[in-house]
Amino acid sequence: MKWLLVLIAATALTASAADISGNWKATADFGGQAMERTFTFKVEGTKLTGETTSSFAGKSTITNGKVEGDTVTFNIKVKFQDNEMDLTYKGKVNAAGNEIKFTVDGAGGQTIEWNAKKS
Repeated sequence: MKWLLVLIAATALTASAADISGNWKATADFGGQAMERTFTFKVEGTKLTGETTSSFAGKSTITNGKVEGDTVTFNIKVKFQDNEMDLTYKGKVNAAGNEIKFTVDGAGGQTIEWNAKKS
């Protein structure tokens, strides 16, 4: 009986990770300039992989990605004006699972807020 409860608890924890797999379109304001970015996410358990594309920085591969409950975290490297930057994305998935609000640290010392919607 004890093992059955452990198995049920483990299944519930795994199932509680938001499934954000698929394509997303995000918008942000950076110094008064509107930016767009697309994401293609693939979730396996709590591991997040994929890629992202922006008109400013081109295509980047998602690394160190995790989905734990409604929390999403990952890193990307971008090259902008001959400078390579590591960006850290942290986000929360809304209850309906169709929107993620991200904050991004590492953009020249500024924090950028992205609003992503499932496409």
